[in-house]
Amino acid sequence: MPSLKSPIAKNLVLIAGAAGLALSLSACGKKAPPIVNPAATARTVSLATVETRAIEGGLTASGVLIPREDTAIQPDVTGYRVARVLVDEGDWVKAGQPMATMDDSLLKAQVDQQVALAAQQRAAADRADAEAARVRGSDAEGLLSQEQIDARRFSAKSARAAAAAQEAAAAAIREREAHMVVRAPYSGLVIERTVRQGDLSGVGTTAWFRIAKDGQVELAADVAEAALGKLQPGVPAAVTLADGTVVHGTIRIVSPRVDTNTKLGRVRIALPVDPRVRSGGFAKASFSGITHPSLAVPETAVRFDADGAAVMVVGSDNKVVRVPVTTGQHGEGWVELLTGPAAGTKVVAKASAQLTPGDYVKPAAAGAR
Repeated sequence: MPSLKSPIAKNLVLIAGAAGLALSLSACGKKAPPIVNPAATARTVSLATVETRAIEGGLTASGVLIPREDTAIQPDVTGYRVARVLVDEGDWVKAGQPMATMDDSLLKAQVDQQVALAAQQRAAADRADAEAARVRGSDAEGLLSQEQIDARRFSAKSARAAAAAQEAAAAAIREREAHMVVRAPYSGLVIERTVRQGDLSGVGTTAWFRIAKDGQVELAADVAEAALGKLQPGVPAAVTLADGTVVHGTIRIVSPRVDTNTKLGRVRIALPVDPRVRSGGFAKASFSGITHPSLAVPETAVRFDADGAAVMVVGSDNKVVRVPVTTGQHGEGWVELLTGPAAGTKVVAKASAQLTPGDYVKPAAAGAR
């Protein structure tokens, strides 16, 4: 190994010292990374406030067209063949109009038989009355025993009662004969017919006919529970039928009950009698001019993404948080919030998709756009 006093050793020591000094100077001159302030790079946005407003806009609901009042018609007697069917679906009938008749040939024979029996019993009652009349006032004369006199009187009463029973039986058969004709209980439109000529009455439980009273068909629309309070009888509605036809009606009934499973309430909308309004069809109702104080934000404050509708709430630290909302009625550039932040909450007025939860924003100055 070379001596430290030799020229070579001295050069190595100088080189090592220079390298160490260079490393030391390099370390002392390294700068720390700059501290970034998120608020300094925040995007300037306009804010809006969740507030209570009376929004005037539209409300829609859909449902099924049903008769306002309908009746299932079946025969009152059983065991008789249908002789004729007098009306069909789509026919208009008047109260008391015959709709179907049954073969009453067997019943007519029973009527004749019962009438004859009633006449026979009346004759027997008349004879018994005459025999009782002969002994009237002879109780003390001794011509007949008291037992014979009482027997004639009781026989007359019994014969008269039997005659009344036969007459009642004859009347019952005549009443049954009258029910061999199935009649309309009221005026209306025949919306269903299932009976055919030759069918036997009383077999099965299917109604022969179904009538819509006065031909009135209305819309039974299902409305969300939160919107029921905005509707009341008399409110006009435009009802769009399946073929696009629009008919105008008014709310007749707002149901006081909400379905426990669907949380929907039913609204009955009276419609004019129109052949295009068919029972069983689907229709959609639109209610205009509905106003109700509710929490609302500008429509631009609500954004829609894969997770649904939401607003970007701005906290006191100017940091945004995504809050899901359920929207209701729209009108005049505002949208009702059925669920969401409370009144007074600050939200981004124009919630673009570029904002993400956790971003910092800078509220724009008053009057800025």
